[in-house]
Amino acid sequence: MTFSLVARCAETGMFGVAIASSSPAVAARCSFVRAGVGAVASQNVTDPTLGPLTLDLMGGGASAPMAIAEVQKRGKFIEYRQVLAVDAKGHTAIHSGPNSLGIWTQAQAENVASGGNLLANDSVPQAIADGFLTAKGHIGDRLIAAMRAGLAAGGEAGPIHSAGMKIVDKVSWPVADLRCDWTEDCPIENIATAWLVYKPQLDAYIQRALDPREAPSYGVPGDD
Repeated sequence: MTFSLVARCAETGMFGVAIASSSPAVAARCSFVRAGVGAVASQNVTDPTLGPLTLDLMGGGASAPMAIAEVQKRGKFIEYRQVLAVDAKGHTAIHSGPNSLGIWTQAQAENVASGGNLLANDSVPQAIADGFLTAKGHIGDRLIAAMRAGLAAGGEAGPIHSAGMKIVDKVSWPVADLRCDWTEDCPIENIATAWLVYKPQLDAYIQRALDPREAPSYGVPGDD
């Protein structure tokens, strides 16, 4: 019911997660990022506690493979879970329990890991990973390209209804957190449209938080 990727931009050190599902509000339960630490997706009969646990382990010095190995020891009903991680050095790791749903598989390379369940076919995660690695530009652009590649490769076995993209940079909060919690249209394209609007304003929102005296105008009626 879900396909996703976690990724790191080798040039900027930014991390991101992008995810889509037939279930509602998938990004609210399954996507986790922490600046300077890494990105995690916890999916398939989701246990949301595994995202922060994996980030805490990597924040404490564990590599992504070490963190996933520890999650496999500590996680409850781990045979039902999929957990994807990328760390600050671009190392990746994936746990896919044997009770993952339907057609499930995974793919990983340096700086990117992808996984899915209830897929249309077993080539989807590799298409997602390849899509990220071959795309250019901002990590947000690359995440969108990767998810489109996964959808073009078949995506989920059924229609998808929700999607999300979350990105962190140098500040402690996500610099982008875009979600489509339910639609009968394509949620990935909804996120892509939101990204086109948000991307030009991303730096301004960061500046307003750090020092509004140096921020550009707010671009709303009555703001000069």
